Amino acid sequence: MSGLSDPTAKGAALSVPLRNTYRAVAIWLWSLAALVFLMVVVGGATRLTESGLSITEWKPLSGVIPPLNEAAWLAEFENYKKIPQYAQVFPDIDLSGFKFIFFWEWSHRLLGRLIGVATVLPLVFFWAKGLLPPGFKPKLLGVLALGALQGFVGWWMVKSGLVDRIEVAQERLAIHLLLASATFAALVWLAASLKARKAEISERILPGLRWFANAFVLLTLLQIGLGALVAGLRAGRAFNTWPLIDGSFIPPLDRLALLEPLWRNFLDNMLLAQFQHRMVAYALLALALLQALYTWRLAGRSRALRRAFALTGLVATQVVIGIVTLVLIVPLWAGLLHQAFAMIVLGMAVAHAQALSQGR
Repeated sequence: MSGLSDPTAKGAALSVPLRNTYRAVAIWLWSLAALVFLMVVVGGATRLTESGLSITEWKPLSGVIPPLNEAAWLAEFENYKKIPQYAQVFPDIDLSGFKFIFFWEWSHRLLGRLIGVATVLPLVFFWAKGLLPPGFKPKLLGVLALGALQGFVGWWMVKSGLVDRIEVAQERLAIHLLLASATFAALVWLAASLKARKAEISERILPGLRWFANAFVLLTLLQIGLGALVAGLRAGRAFNTWPLIDGSFIPPLDRLALLEPLWRNFLDNMLLAQFQHRMVAYALLALALLQALYTWRLAGRSRALRRAFALTGLVATQVVIGIVTLVLIVPLWAGLLHQAFAMIVLGMAVAHAQALSQGR
């Protein structure tokens, strides 16, 4: 995450007058992060309700307006009836049921458009008025590019489920969610860098603390991607015991490497997908504990220590939510809570890493 450093030339914490100068920019960035967070949650609801394939065309402009009369609704419904998901998943769905799943996908796409507008218009304004912090212009253009790419990847994902499948390809779902997570992380980093606080940690101990923080962010992103594979494969509904999975803590190798060629198991094997997700969850919790203890040892009672312990608590809570989601066989509320909390963990991890980049 070091590429998203603070806006000051030498990395020192912002002074209060400078912070006040960029307060509007900070509010804008935090608002964008909140919108991306909301979009991830709505995307989770779209997936859990099997709504993602209800809109079978990509209309970047005209798609803003939903069907406004019965004839338009029937036309959309007829388009949906042409894809395999209708016959194999919702063969008995009526127009009212179709409107329900359509609403989720339409809301998800509308949020994407709203985020685009909420990014571009203020960016043009702040840029034209010279209100952007030094070094922010290329970074914000990068965020904008991530958002544009997300739109194309979203349609690429949906297309994978329109012909020969009844759901989107899990690897495309993982890429889609990881792009959203990267965008969210970038926005949190930039927004947090505008917070004014004095550095309080010695440069001598910062490298070790930063290593832990950056490693934690990367491992969190990996776990989010693995979670998307589990979701795409519906693996959370397949093995619903804990702490054992399929009768053992570590499944037999022949079950984990069931498919050929071997690499297919990492994308298509439900058992391996869920096993990986569980093991990385344990690794994240262990890393959070180690980070907290290491910070306590080196930095003592400090803001960094409070953040490290808060992060440990968030990860422990997320593990519990994940277990509950699993044993209850992924009810909608638990699945959404699990996905939303993953983003909270990511946001906290990024904010912690960013603060350490400024020595605080």
